[in-house]
Amino acid sequence: MSNFINNCILGVSLMSEIDDYIELWHENDSDVTLHEFLGMSKKEYALFVEDEAYLGSIISAHKNKVDIVPLMKEQLKMAARSDDPKKARQLQQWLENEKLWE
Repeated sequence: MSNFINNCILGVSLMSEIDDYIELWHENDSDVTLHEFLGMSKKEYALFVEDEAYLGSIISAHKNKVDIVPLMKEQLKMAARSDDPKKARQLQQWLENEKLWE
């Protein structure tokens, strides 16, 4: 099925074109949810809404056929060691909101 995520992986679309896909979804009478139209799970879409900067990680998870949660937990570990504690707090908050923080 063709969607934004698959098109990015195939090189048909650029990450910067996501707003075009969202606009297309709004213009059509689609029976699918926005996250399905984009090719994301609910968790991935929640992460994207939290911070659009995670879009690359979401696409990478699909490309490598891995679940986004372990990937984000790994990024949280790296963010915790960085000079930007805000990013670590954002990731931790998302994991908590999704009831994925242990």
